[in-house]
Amino acid sequence: MIWIWVGFLLFIVGMLALDLGVFHRPAHVVRVKEALGWSAVWMGLGLGFSVFVYFGYENHWMGLGAAVDAADGRMNDGRGAVVKYLTGYVVEKSLSVDNVFVIAMLFNFFAVPALYQHRVLFWGILGALAMRGGMIGAGAKLIAEFHWVLYVFGAFLILTAVKMLLTKTDHADPRHNLVVRVTRKLFAVTDGFHGEHFFVRAGSAAASEPAIVGGERVEDAAVKSARRGALMLTPLALSLIAVEAADLVFAVDSIPAIFAITADPFLVFTSNVFAILGLRSLYFALAGMVEKFRYLKVSLAGVLGLVGAKMLAGEWLKDALGPQVNLYLLGAVVVILAAGVMASVVADRRDGRRRLEEIGSAPV
Repeated sequence: MIWIWVGFLLFIVGMLALDLGVFHRPAHVVRVKEALGWSAVWMGLGLGFSVFVYFGYENHWMGLGAAVDAADGRMNDGRGAVVKYLTGYVVEKSLSVDNVFVIAMLFNFFAVPALYQHRVLFWGILGALAMRGGMIGAGAKLIAEFHWVLYVFGAFLILTAVKMLLTKTDHADPRHNLVVRVTRKLFAVTDGFHGEHFFVRAGSAAASEPAIVGGERVEDAAVKSARRGALMLTPLALSLIAVEAADLVFAVDSIPAIFAITADPFLVFTSNVFAILGLRSLYFALAGMVEKFRYLKVSLAGVLGLVGAKMLAGEWLKDALGPQVNLYLLGAVVVILAAGVMASVVADRRDGRRRLEEIGSAPV
């Protein structure tokens, strides 16, 4: 079975190399049209992979589906594996949307130029894949040996859903982030950006380039004061560290969510990977519209709460709904997300009409 993992990882590495090394080799501002195109590509790959999942598990290629799924105690055939994969993909994709809100806030705080945002997200995605791979491996082992961990995950997801409803992340200050604070203590940080560099050395050609602030060239005071040759971080590196820290927090929420659907490591990892790979293009497509989806966070909290409840009441639901419980869960997730989007659109149009009415009734 190891070869199917190797093949999948080589495919992902090849796609990422093609993305950064060919299509985004020269740094450029990613426009909405380009972002939508790449979103369609990654989504098509994610959905298309379900065909491989079906035949792989139906025919038990290289041991796929040969073990009992600890999440429901069943063997995964082709149809069941596809439903679990697609449900996991939709859940992880929907939860990654909340990450877009946080990334937009971080980029705004660090004033990351649009020209270099794709680079930050690319390396952020690689770090996210490594972190999630480790967490998925540990989670699958825990569930296989201690089934009661599912109930802990379920309770955690419900608490997270409540916290998501009550906590506002719009005004969070990245300077209070523990990882960012520790990084600033360990490394000197330049005052300005130095192209697309994450690291520079004081006195080097890259570090000596003045920053552009407000259209004027400004000497970097941090570079001037640092010992010549000392390794320094740029604000671009700080933004990358903050993005990685944010994804770690989101992974703690989203990884337990998919274990409510399946504990098969291959299904968990592949659905996570395809959901995350589209996060960069999703950010550039939605970053300018996040304010329009005001009720999306409520929908995401609803999804987490539903998945958590499914974990806690898994045995009862399996008896009541039969083996199609994951198919019903997929439908419920889609309905909740669609309701959040529609409610946001309706509220936005209502506010627009109200503003027009106020303008029309204002005294001249």
